[in-house]
Amino acid sequence: MKLANIILTGVLFVTQSVLASDLEREKRLAEQTEQLIFDGEVIYLESGDHEFMNIFMEGEAEEIKGAAIILHGRGVHPDWDKVVKPLRIGLAEQGWSTFSMQMPVLEKQAKYYDYVPILHEAFPRLEAGVDFLKQEGYEKIVLIAHSCSVYMAMAWVESGEFRDIDAFVGIGMGATDYQQPMAKPFPLDKLSVPILDVYGAEEYPAVVRGAKQRLESIQRGGNKKSRQTIVMGADHYYTDKDEELIEEVGEWMNDL
Repeated sequence: MKLANIILTGVLFVTQSVLASDLEREKRLAEQTEQLIFDGEVIYLESGDHEFMNIFMEGEAEEIKGAAIILHGRGVHPDWDKVVKPLRIGLAEQGWSTFSMQMPVLEKQAKYYDYVPILHEAFPRLEAGVDFLKQEGYEKIVLIAHSCSVYMAMAWVESGEFRDIDAFVGIGMGATDYQQPMAKPFPLDKLSVPILDVYGAEEYPAVVRGAKQRLESIQRGGNKKSRQTIVMGADHYYTDKDEELIEEVGEWMNDL
């Protein structure tokens, strides 16, 4: 495998010279996942010259509160049983329609620095997801991102193409790998919409260490509805803490 050195905001790291996501692996994930989905409807959208899988679930209420786009962590899929599936079903039960999206993936062994050069591949997917929900008549859209997908969402913010999102929820923001510090701080201060920063008390050290900086950036954004919250006893994947996560996120969204 050919390697190339990439320098980004003073951080030197090594990545693949072909900076593209693994569409074959994504296709396999979709085929395996689609057979196991019982809650929700599988919807394929276009991104460039390929289609990607999403799961739509209509809110279970007479009056739907809005829609939530849910983005999974590194290398998994939109029905992942950690964080993603509990949220997409739990929020639907609270009256929010949910749209869980497939994000770009690399090989299983890929690390944070491998993903940095492909963050932009998420942009057309996010735009397609927003357009789909707008066409379905949703006026309020909340973007929820976990772990690696936070980097994709924040790169979208920095691109200047961020649009039609009424609130942002970041879960486990700032997770990286050993000796791979964040390439740059999150541009949370560039968001005028309400932000919820959720992390577990038993999180990865990098997520906990970055909490103060994230909060300061959120506060510079100036939205009075923004806040940071800790889920006690929760790890990065909210093992055995699904209900607590759904409660924290749902209560905040319901107050928007």
